[in-house]
Amino acid sequence: MPVRTAFARESYDAVIVGGGHNGLVAAAYLARAGKSVLVLERLDRTGGAAVSTRPFAGVDARLSRYSYLVSLLPRKIVDDLALDFAVRKRTVSSYTPTLRNGRPGGLLVGGGEERTAASFRQLTGSDAEFTAWQAFYATMREVAGRVFPTLTEPLPSAAALRERIGDDAAWRMLFEEPIGVAVEDRFTDDLVRGVVLTDALIGTFADAHDPSLVQNRCFLYHVIGQGTGDWDVPVGGMGALTDALAGAARAADAEIVTGHEATAIRTDGTEAEVDYATADTSGTVAARHVLVNASPRALAELTGDPLPEPAEGAQLKVNMLLKRLPRLRDTAVDPREAFAGTFHIAEGYGELATAHAEAARGELPGAPPSEIYCHSLTDPTILGPELAREGYQTLTLFGLHTPARLFAEDNDKARETLLSATLAQLDAHLAEPLADCLARDADGRPCIEAKTPLDLERDLRLPGGNIFHRPLAFPYADGATGRWGVETEHANVLLCGAGAVRGGGVSGIPGHNAAMAVLGR
Repeated sequence: MPVRTAFARESYDAVIVGGGHNGLVAAAYLARAGKSVLVLERLDRTGGAAVSTRPFAGVDARLSRYSYLVSLLPRKIVDDLALDFAVRKRTVSSYTPTLRNGRPGGLLVGGGEERTAASFRQLTGSDAEFTAWQAFYATMREVAGRVFPTLTEPLPSAAALRERIGDDAAWRMLFEEPIGVAVEDRFTDDLVRGVVLTDALIGTFADAHDPSLVQNRCFLYHVIGQGTGDWDVPVGGMGALTDALAGAARAADAEIVTGHEATAIRTDGTEAEVDYATADTSGTVAARHVLVNASPRALAELTGDPLPEPAEGAQLKVNMLLKRLPRLRDTAVDPREAFAGTFHIAEGYGELATAHAEAARGELPGAPPSEIYCHSLTDPTILGPELAREGYQTLTLFGLHTPARLFAEDNDKARETLLSATLAQLDAHLAEPLADCLARDADGRPCIEAKTPLDLERDLRLPGGNIFHRPLAFPYADGATGRWGVETEHANVLLCGAGAVRGGGVSGIPGHNAAMAVLGR
């Protein structure tokens, strides 16, 4: 017979399976509302993918190892839970290097409107692309300002959301026809088209014209954050957010236990029991509600329900520590500007299409598309004082169009091959090899680590390494959703992870919405 671990009580108002950021948001809201709350976390720490760690032996650099930027976290959640957490704006939106006619150059978006306009003009030879860029993103900001506040409200119908947006052309562009149509209609330069399209492909393996519109859903969530679409740097690294959330939950008397893996959920719709296991024992705890901060597949495994379609991730995540930023072949741009924003590599429109086609054929992309940014330029607090004084910098790289299937035969070999090809694409735009700039750890090894989708599945149980747990959904109700988009077939079991409607990214929105569902809001 299973035995009980010494929890504070035998039955709780809510048991939360998983101590990632969404589970902690739910725990904090429910505990502050006077509910008894228990969080069961499988790992020896809370935070899930939103953590800060020191991945390099003997090196005092605390990196956002998995998730790394913040856009979708509503200020409402930070204020409601009185979180000691802040973000900083990046001084540059993006820089995209290019070689045209054998000459290095690039597109800099940032540093003020005049400087951005001049960069567009120098790249394309006219003001037409910049004018189109301004008009396109003005529309995105209008849509963002109307859609983002709905994410912490009960799900609107598609008709209600369309009416709220109030722009039929924008609705058609984002919700009805592939985003590639809009990109090709509005822009002519291949590089500019590619920069726009990348927001549709983060962790999403799709062509610009995919009829499923999965790329549109990805694009939408990447341009609506805070009503502006800005992606900000978490001060202290991503772990600062989850540490603050865990502190807020505990301060409200939520009980959080690590090293406790939920193994089964039984429910009659009114009362539930959660089985769990630790390294040396097992037990059962009762609850009125169970909130699952894990994937839809994990939820089905716990409840014994039919499994959903398998998910598949499609990204390469690379963390690096440098002794210094590398010099660029484009001498018109300071590396401290170029790497402060999103540094696009091999992400022209044609390059993205080629990489997708190669991966769809089962081949690693020959010119892997990726993007880089330097956290420590905006927030040097993640570096120890000595590293900061000596000018060390971090680099975070996120690669596209690398579906998990490409790593199934030999994950280690494919990772090494892909990383080498990815860095070669970066080196093509540098005046010195990146390898010459890498710091060394206490054992003399280069400070660089790469994670494939299969690595993320192993480390974090992301299904297929999918960072969204499954394809993203449009933020409106359909026949399969409940009032908040967190409901399941079991009345008192809710999904509060990234796979909920309006999930994905570091947002806390599914956690907030699951708590509101429990509270009957």
